[in-house]
Amino acid sequence: MSRIYFDNAATTSLDPEVLTVMMPFLTEKFGNPSSVYSYGRETKLAIENARKSVAKILNANPGEIFFTSGGTESTNTAVNAAIRDLGCKHIITSSIEHHATLHTVEYLAHSGQAKLSYVNLTPNGHVDMNNLEELLAGSPDRTVVTLMHANNEIGNLLDIKAVGELCRKYDAIFHSDTVQTVGHYPFDLKNTYIHFLNGAGHKFHGPKGVGILYVNENIQIKPYINGGSQERNMRAGTENLYGIVGFAKALEMATATYEKDSAHINGLKTYMGTRLQELFPGVLFNGDTNGRSLYTVLNVSFPRTEKSDLLLFSLDMAGICVSGGSACTSGASSVSHVIKALHNGKSDSLVPIRFSFCKHNTKEEVDAVIEKLKELI
Repeated sequence: MSRIYFDNAATTSLDPEVLTVMMPFLTEKFGNPSSVYSYGRETKLAIENARKSVAKILNANPGEIFFTSGGTESTNTAVNAAIRDLGCKHIITSSIEHHATLHTVEYLAHSGQAKLSYVNLTPNGHVDMNNLEELLAGSPDRTVVTLMHANNEIGNLLDIKAVGELCRKYDAIFHSDTVQTVGHYPFDLKNTYIHFLNGAGHKFHGPKGVGILYVNENIQIKPYINGGSQERNMRAGTENLYGIVGFAKALEMATATYEKDSAHINGLKTYMGTRLQELFPGVLFNGDTNGRSLYTVLNVSFPRTEKSDLLLFSLDMAGICVSGGSACTSGASSVSHVIKALHNGKSDSLVPIRFSFCKHNTKEEVDAVIEKLKELI
């Protein structure tokens, strides 16, 4: 059975060109980058070239880029450093962040290390900027604001520059989970007020298990993982050499084809949204679908019925890969925390499905999924 893969917000396929550049470092170029002989020097050079490439694309300095195991480690490092090293006693976040953020800030609050505030959301799931300023202005302590650039479930985009300027005004530390946007949008970090930012290679056709943490050069933090002197004494452990090389190559490729790919993917999202509205009465779109929204994500709620209750299972049986929310919580039986927050606890009557697209998807695949939905509902 041929499969249709519409869950690219969870992970993307590894691009063959990325695998090609990784292969030498999986075979003959296997040296430990910390070694001083030729095998080590050539792999160390590959890592530093990858760092320079990533920094250039994000308009950052190479010294501000640290390679990690992915978005979760990067978020944990950033938020913990803000409390431990940068004097923050207050955290502002939202109720619809990724669990990498929510579970971290909840732990810090429950252990008495920081006060925790949740910014209000607008009815369509955006951060209420007026309330964010009220929280910042009313805080007697230095604050860290941690808000994701694009929500991984509903796709809403944060105005990252506007939040940065509010943080500048109130001398707050700003971290943004940009896992869904690095590799999908251009960044200009030298002209953005932000202290921490993270990315993950597998969200834009790179390898899994590798990510980045951007740390603004104007702040000083301590390591989150202690041990060796790798990553300029900031992240101990032998480097994921082939992952780092693959990350940089995937980011280079995504940047080179951004205009074409984003237009194609957005076209698929718009087309599918239009067809769903035409064919399925009562369908709802979660988030700001036609406004400030990630072009890769379309989150749809179908009215809950006996048939739609089994929709995810039925689509899977038909070879169609979609999700009900974040892949990190896909084992949960209830509606995700994001959808619950969006519908103020009235989500039990809905069956949310996240369709997320990539450059390899086609209009024909959308048509095939629509036909299957017509059959199932």
